[in-house]
Amino acid sequence: MTTLLQILLYLFAGLVIGVGVGFFVRKRFVEQSKVNIDEQGKKIIEGALAEAEQFKKEASLQIKDESIKYKQEVEKELRARSLELNEEEKRITQKLDQIERKIDILDKREMDLIKKEKSSLEEEKRFAMRQKEIDTLIEQQRNQLEKISGTSREEAKALLMQSIESEARMEAAKTLLRIENEMKIQADRKAKNIIALAISRYAGDYVAEKSVSVVALPNEEMKGRIIGREGRNIRAIEAATGIDIIIDDTPEAVILSGFNPVRREVARLALERLITDGRIHPARIEEVVEKVAQELEVSMREAGEQATFDVGVHGVNLELVKLLGRLKYRTSYGQNVLQHSLEVAFLCGIMAAELGLNVKQAKRAGLLHDIGKAVDHEVEGSHASIGRDLAKKYGEAAEVIHAIAAHHEDVDPESVLDILVQSADALSGARPGARKEMLETYVKRLEDLENIANGFKGVDKAFAIQAGRELRIVVNSNEVTDAGSTLLGRDIAKEIEKNLTYPGQIRVTVIRETRSVEYAK
Repeated sequence: MTTLLQILLYLFAGLVIGVGVGFFVRKRFVEQSKVNIDEQGKKIIEGALAEAEQFKKEASLQIKDESIKYKQEVEKELRARSLELNEEEKRITQKLDQIERKIDILDKREMDLIKKEKSSLEEEKRFAMRQKEIDTLIEQQRNQLEKISGTSREEAKALLMQSIESEARMEAAKTLLRIENEMKIQADRKAKNIIALAISRYAGDYVAEKSVSVVALPNEEMKGRIIGREGRNIRAIEAATGIDIIIDDTPEAVILSGFNPVRREVARLALERLITDGRIHPARIEEVVEKVAQELEVSMREAGEQATFDVGVHGVNLELVKLLGRLKYRTSYGQNVLQHSLEVAFLCGIMAAELGLNVKQAKRAGLLHDIGKAVDHEVEGSHASIGRDLAKKYGEAAEVIHAIAAHHEDVDPESVLDILVQSADALSGARPGARKEMLETYVKRLEDLENIANGFKGVDKAFAIQAGRELRIVVNSNEVTDAGSTLLGRDIAKEIEKNLTYPGQIRVTVIRETRSVEYAK
């Protein structure tokens, strides 16, 4: 029992001692940790304060730099504005000086006008006094004349009025005839000046079109490859393009012959591409020809767009632009039709500017006047009527449509624009060098025209004028009546159509004049 109690006491004492030791150790550890935490917190706070101070310094420096830059920019802008203000002040000062000088001039003129007005008033007074004296003298002379002639003033006035009226009528008739003649001369001179000015301001080069093209070869062996085995290659090219290929003794060259310039150009480009590629066989030939034809269509469209751009005509329907491009490979008596259309457009614009008309409309009508030639081999009718229908179909103005229809007088001209297109077309086609025609051939054609007319009965004289575009015939009024002159003109026109080849149209004008002569003896 005693032992058990002792043991319990020992255990209780050990427990108390353990609790005390544990409490002491825990207290020491907590105090030590608290000290460490406080030290770390202080270090963190000090580091944060140091970083904040450093950030503050950097921010302050950055703000100073930005403020300096802003200040410099503001000063620069102020200096620029100051310079502008100085310049504006100088301009205003100069304008004020000019205004002051003008005011001085106006003051001087006003003084001069005042002086002139005063002098004119004095002159009027003197004139009035003089007029009174003249009226008095006239009245005295009238009284004396009445006494001498024995007629009253009213009778003399009536006789005088009759005499003056008769003389005035004669003078008026003479003056009217003189004015009419002068106006005709002036109008003719003005028209010639306008045409001469248009020709001088437009100087277009001309290169004769040919019906053959020459393709250069790298060597003579290439001729054999173009012919192919048993001629299959050359037959394939001719079948695909519709152009004759002539291979002769011409060194390193072959000749393409055909009257369709579009097909001839396709054949030339295709053959050049085949020679460069080296693969020449029927399948490849058909492939290349088809590809070149497509590329040429694009090229013709681009040529039409370039033509409208060069002339300054905008808003043309795309289909008309494509047709314009086709004219690049169309010729008329050796003259390229697209170049001819451009030339007519420029001439129309120049003449319209001189006459004060709508220049853009005149250029548009001139550019499109031969548009019918792009399809006249596919559509029946004259190219003027075909062009009129195309222009109407694609939304052109009524004035332009009528100018296209009337440029060869298929219909009667109704406006100045119609006459301008006719004149520009004639100038472009008839000017020297425009069309491939030798001088001897040209002169012979004029002589043939006159000889055909002179071969008819009743013709007194015949003159081929306007570069062979008009035949003017003077007939004997005793042999040909008015009705007969109409039939004679028609017969001569048919004879010309039957025997001659010529560009465009030829106007046949028959003149019949009746004169009656009497002598006063």
